[in-house]
Formats: sequence, C-alpha cells, structure tokens
Amino acid sequence: MDGYPGVISGDSTKQQERHYYLLSELQTLVKDLPSSFQQRLSYNTLSDLALALIDGTVYEIVQGLLDIQHLTEKNLYNQRQKLHCEHQGLKQDLARKHKEALQSCKSHNLALLKSTQQAEQEALEIRVREEQRMMDKKIVAEIDQKVIDQQNTLEKAGVPGFYITTNPQELTMQMNLLELMLKLQQKESQSGIL
Repeated sequence: MDGYPGVISGDSTKQQERHYYLLSELQTLVKDLPSSFQQRLSYNTLSDLALALIDGTVYEIVQGLLDIQHLTEKNLYNQRQKLHCEHQGLKQDLARKHKEALQSCKSHNLALLKSTQQAEQEALEIRVREEQRMMDKKIVAEIDQKVIDQQNTLEKAGVPGFYITTNPQELTMQMNLLELMLKLQQKESQSGIL
C-alpha cells in the first residue's frame, strides 16, 4: 500500500484498496473517541466517510473551512478588543474629567458634583455593559452562521453525518467526525500519501 495518489481516476482496484485503507484508519482513530460516540459511528457511516475521503477533495474543503473559521475568529476577537479599548478610553477620559472638576470645585458644590459624577459613572457603566452585550450577541450570531455554512458545505460535498442542525449532541458528533478527518489527513500528510 505504498503511495496512494491524492486523486484516483479509473482504477477501481486502487480505489478499493484506498477505501479499505481509509476505513481501517478511521476504525483505529474512532477508538480514541468517547464510547457514546463510538457506538453512533456504525461500520456503514465509517465506510461512507472513507468513500467521501478517497480523492482528497473533502480534505481540501475541510482545510478551507478551517482557514475561514480561523480568520473569522481572529476578526471577531479584534473587533471585541477594539471595543474594549474604546471603553477603557472612555473610562479614563471620564475619570480625568472628574478629577479636574473635583480639583476646581468649591466646597459648597462638592456634594452636588459628586452626585453628578456618580450618575455619569453609572451611565457609562450601563453603556459599556450594553455595548459589550450587543457585541457578544453579534459574535455568537456570526459564529452560529459559520457553523451553518460549514454544515451546509460539508453536506453538499456528500460527507456523511453533516447536515444543518443546532442539536448539541449532533454538533458534537459532527465535531468528532471533523476531528477524525483532520487526524487522518495529518497522518496521510506525514506518511507522504497525500
């Protein structure tokens, strides 16, 4: 079984050998999964997954989806960091403004000034919390959309086990299938098969 080319065309014996090789590797890798997921991965599911992986196209699709996911995560992290920095700047500006006002305040106005400053501080805290909450909702919605896009892409590529779902058990199963594919791809890359 030395050297399976990435794309096999026409030679059914080599395709069959590659299918058995991939199936055997998947069966070995499945043993590392929790037993509850091992039970859900039937021989037929693994065989279908091996068939989907034969020509290497699914590996390329998964890698592309992974790259997009990483870019999206980095972009979302940067957006949240930017908002955090803006909030820090607002807090520092308000603290500076309050300090200057306290230094120039007449003693008979001190109680009113402190009350006003407390209200400004609380208003800023409310604004910051609300903007962070909105940013977090936006991030979750964007990540959820990426998951749907990935499920849809893999379903259209004919990868067994992939379809659009929000069921946590099914999502975990799909993540396990992705992990199997990535481990198998890594093993094949290291051995020079891909």
